[in-house]
Amino acid sequence: MPQLVTVRRRRPDGRWKRLYVPVLPVLLVLSPLLLLAVLGGLIACRVFQVSPGGALRGVGRTLWALPGTRFELEQGGTAVLVSVR
Repeated sequence: MPQLVTVRRRRPDGRWKRLYVPVLPVLLVLSPLLLLAVLGGLIACRVFQVSPGGALRGVGRTLWALPGTRFELEQGGTAVLVSVR
């Protein structure tokens, strides 16, 4: 599971601003919303007749594949680079 997400944002003047986001404290703060998301996922699994275990396994594989991932979003003069460690 990723432990740190680094977000770099290019300012309009061309300089980069770096922001480090620790994953565990953010998950703890957002845990009430995470609980609602899990309940919504279980309801969606029931409606679309998907195995909750299979869906959970897919989410787990996605989380384990995240470390080392980098992606960049750019629109106009603003760019954001996100890397997961």
